[in-house]
Amino acid sequence: MGAQPFETIVGAHHGEIYRYLRRVTSRTAEAEDLSQETFLRAYRAYRTLGPEANVRAWLFAIATNLSRNHFRSEKRRRVAHQAISVEPREADPEGPEHEARLGEARTLLETTVQALPLKQRLAFIMRKIHDLDYEAIGRSLDCSAESARAHVFQALRKIRLSLNGHELPPAGGVERRASPAGPTNVAGPGPRPPRAHSAWSDRDEA
Repeated sequence: MGAQPFETIVGAHHGEIYRYLRRVTSRTAEAEDLSQETFLRAYRAYRTLGPEANVRAWLFAIATNLSRNHFRSEKRRRVAHQAISVEPREADPEGPEHEARLGEARTLLETTVQALPLKQRLAFIMRKIHDLDYEAIGRSLDCSAESARAHVFQALRKIRLSLNGHELPPAGGVERRASPAGPTNVAGPGPRPPRAHSAWSDRDEA
């Protein structure tokens, strides 16, 4: 490829890739190591990338493969990863009881997401937080776009079943936190923010 300096690619995408890995691993040090390895591998293969390639999706695929290998080698997928971070919210004008119910729902949501099978969890995060399309998610997970859609659907179904009787917490609380921004020695524009939409949209169930 080589149409733009690799440093420009790093500057444009490093922050988002780091946050993705931070959400997947829930561990800052592991996210830093995996993000560094992602860009090291990308650098080695960059010149072979076609001119029409989707660089963002390509980087997500590398990061996803590295994280899956990491989970397999450590054998701790179900015990080492705790909650997708939830953004603190201001006091709810409806009162402490309403806030307590939302807090209970958030806790239940975090527990459910972390207990999802790995492919469902990765597909859910890539789709609902980073807004990747199903073709890109499928490439990352070595499956078809329809299988990627099915993984997201199954994740949403399990989340909704677990929240039966609980009010859904605001989608932004799951999507936007306040994860550490990652190493600060990378210059360049920040990552493209996800489009504004509900994380619980029914569009994935069609």
